[in-house]
Amino acid sequence: MIWHPDILGDDFEACSFEAAGDDGVARTATLVRHRPAGAPIAKASSRRRAVLFLHGWSDYFFNVDLARFWTERGYEFFALDMHNHGRSLRPDAPGGYVANLADYDAEISKAIGIISGDGPEPELTMMGHSTGGLVAALWVSDHPGAASHLILNSPWLEMHGNSLVRRAASTMVGPMARFRPEAILRLPERGFYWRTISSSAEGEWALDDRYRPPMAFPLRAGWLSAVLAGHARVARGLGIEIPILVLLSGGSANGPFWTEEMRRTDAVLDVNIIALRALTLGRTVTVERIDGALHDVFLSPARVRADAYARLERWLRGYAGASSNDTARDSYPG
Repeated sequence: MIWHPDILGDDFEACSFEAAGDDGVARTATLVRHRPAGAPIAKASSRRRAVLFLHGWSDYFFNVDLARFWTERGYEFFALDMHNHGRSLRPDAPGGYVANLADYDAEISKAIGIISGDGPEPELTMMGHSTGGLVAALWVSDHPGAASHLILNSPWLEMHGNSLVRRAASTMVGPMARFRPEAILRLPERGFYWRTISSSAEGEWALDDRYRPPMAFPLRAGWLSAVLAGHARVARGLGIEIPILVLLSGGSANGPFWTEEMRRTDAVLDVNIIALRALTLGRTVTVERIDGALHDVFLSPARVRADAYARLERWLRGYAGASSNDTARDSYPG
């Protein structure tokens, strides 16, 4: 596998690869790694810990602070830009589209194979945000023993409201998803969340609008049907045995018009129903509600994201036996 300098600059590298799923279709994905200058390379006899991060829908990996948090604590950090997203986008492919969330399985498994390389197999922590959190949870459930810990940052586990909303949506979108899966659903476009995070608007994060468009990619029938099917699986229970951490904002602010409350809440998901659904993931679930957090808690204002990192650190000490030096332990991005 050939690694190249990444768009994030120094200390980041990327490699693109193809993986074919059960349907025989080869799809392109891109693995990003953080390798700080002077970082030791794992020896065959050394214990390895690695993190694989999955981004949300209409998104890509760009949070260098998150990568540094993990590498400062002795983990190898990797992020996967899944097919039809970010670095893996191709001109002839519909951005963000997937017809079945299981289509991601092959590229996730191949990415883990690349991470393992020729050295000892690492103790793997899966981490996912939003739709990537849903994908990560389903993957861990379908691959018992492959990961040791699961960390979900505002995972999209259910539709707004309750399961009745999901069932109604499934009934409406089902026929179109079967016969015209790539048909675009004409729904209101809102860029409120992008407004709070992008440095091109009122946020502090430099986003590439090709990879993270202000209004997101067009919402297609097949994609929504795939997500709803994932939600239904979560509602039935996933039976995950490993420890799970779910990080959520303290509140939601959803609506057709901008409100100032969107600067300090989740403007994408209904966090109360997500908190309830989190309990169906497995037997050992920790839910952290973070006041003032945005949809991606690690993109929140500095004080809030420092709180989120501190809560993640505390959980790691308890469940992962995290060992780190005092400097790393007491300093958080923000």
